[in-house]
Amino acid sequence: MAAADSTLVPPDRRTPVVVLAGFAGLAAAGVDRAAAMLGMAVGTVVVRHDLTQLREGIVHRTVRTATRETSAVLELAHGCVSCTLRMDLLPLLCTLARRESVDRIVLALDPAFEAEAVCQAIEHVVITGVHGRVDGPAGRDVRVDAVLTCLDAAVWLADATGDETLAERGLAAAEDDRTVAQVAVGQVDFADAVIALGAAAAADAAVERGKLAAVLARLVPGAPVAWVDEPGSVTPALIESLLARVPADSRRGRVFDAHAPLLRGRPPLTSDYGVELVEFAAARPFHPARLHEALDVLFDGVVTARGRLWLATQPDEVVWLESAGGGLRVGGAGPWLAAMPEAELAEADPERRAMAALRWDERFGDRDVSLSILVHDADPAQIREALHWALVEDDELRLVERAPERVARWEDPFGEWHADPCASEEESGQPVQDLKTPRGEAK
Repeated sequence: MAAADSTLVPPDRRTPVVVLAGFAGLAAAGVDRAAAMLGMAVGTVVVRHDLTQLREGIVHRTVRTATRETSAVLELAHGCVSCTLRMDLLPLLCTLARRESVDRIVLALDPAFEAEAVCQAIEHVVITGVHGRVDGPAGRDVRVDAVLTCLDAAVWLADATGDETLAERGLAAAEDDRTVAQVAVGQVDFADAVIALGAAAAADAAVERGKLAAVLARLVPGAPVAWVDEPGSVTPALIESLLARVPADSRRGRVFDAHAPLLRGRPPLTSDYGVELVEFAAARPFHPARLHEALDVLFDGVVTARGRLWLATQPDEVVWLESAGGGLRVGGAGPWLAAMPEAELAEADPERRAMAALRWDERFGDRDVSLSILVHDADPAQIREALHWALVEDDELRLVERAPERVARWEDPFGEWHADPCASEEESGQPVQDLKTPRGEAK
């Protein structure tokens, strides 16, 4: 019987990929060390793109095995991360995957690369022009086995809760408006496993480590964490042991849309070292002007917030909110099910429709507010109070239901979405509006 069952699911013959991410400093040194250790294994190929000269349209690419290293200088017509992915990294993955000698590929990401964007590109961007290969995504040839993120335990929480931009830190061009917090939080949030490097020498080091551990347990529940003093302590055995402990249901490069569960895994719902997950849900919309003012509570003492918003002035549109430290992004995430025509509704994700049916409202359908907020030094009661204040009141709710044309004339700071000129809406799936930190003033 067991033998018969084994034929039901064909083996996955795609070449496994391990993605290494880390943000500058000690974390970047950890990525270098982990790449060197994994590259010692026969059959493993380590790929690295150095983007320090990206603004000049130059990328340095290194491909290393246990016995050989080759390097190349790439000259791009447009010096951007997207071009590097499309023109070199993704085609290279397809080429390496076809080699009999390659058992595993390790991508040691430059800090300017974000693991989520790379994994999304692997799965969705169509690669053309690879000799002997039918055009299609690299995900047909490779699969992301794990994303391993290195972080500097002494400074990560400060980076993850600040409002400094990459440009201000000297790590990006002036036109790159990403914040340090967005990159630091994003790298860890997307991780299947974490290496925390560096032990603080202060007397309260145990408390600081406990607080960081509490944040990680809620940000990436289930992800195994290795605590090491310095990069030299990262050994092949440690990495392989860490990867072996990645849960079977870990995301492994999957990119979730705005309608996926906000609390993935089984994070602790209690408070620990002042770290706590705050859930906020409401069956009525936000008044956009009041919400814009209330968002100040997400800029201090909060690691990250994300969730779906229902704005009274935009009754058909799901609005997605995502914050990291002092930076916030708001953007459209498609229509509510209740606003879809029958043909489009029939094509909607069955799981989304099933979840919506459990809370369907006769007047407003699946429209609601659902937020998850990870705090480390903020008062959850104050956050809930501010968000409740921003919801429409009973008389306003009657207008939402009976006079939407009047509601449409309310002040709405979120009324015009726009995308960063360097970002591709085709790849990201949704345009975004960045709100300037720390006071949420629209750009």
